Amino acid sequence: MDKLKRVLGGQDDGSTDGTGIMERANQASTLAWGTRMKGFLICFILGVFCSILGTCMLWIPGIGLPVFAVLYSIGNLCALASTMFLIGPWRQLKTMCAKERALATAIMLVCLVLTLCAAFWWRNNGLALLFCVLQFLAFTWYGLSYIPFARDAVMKLFSICI
Repeated sequence: MDKLKRVLGGQDDGSTDGTGIMERANQASTLAWGTRMKGFLICFILGVFCSILGTCMLWIPGIGLPVFAVLYSIGNLCALASTMFLIGPWRQLKTMCAKERALATAIMLVCLVLTLCAAFWWRNNGLALLFCVLQFLAFTWYGLSYIPFARDAVMKLFSICI
């Protein structure tokens, strides 16, 4: 009855223990470690398979590039979603938007959408291929952010080469 009074009186913020709805959803969907690893592996392997299959389809005349764009983009989304099994969806979204990854995440997602637009809406094969390359580079830069000093090492390697 007290809960009803608080809700009707506008004093209840919707949480019972100080956590928001997203935190409660994340806590309610906890999986065992083995299940998380299986989900990660299945999702990651599916992503790699879609990307490789898309690359093989690239050489089919006429329909190759749109099929490649879709499969490659689905592959990247699956690979990105695979880590959600390891750390949970809410924490994954938080780390994707962290200061050191926000730009790479934004570029990757924008390039993913632009890849599909170029392949289907604009029907421009050159742009679709360019956006796929940019998507790959942004995804690689995003992945390197999880390895300590990897970005610095890559930057140093390119500065030496140039």
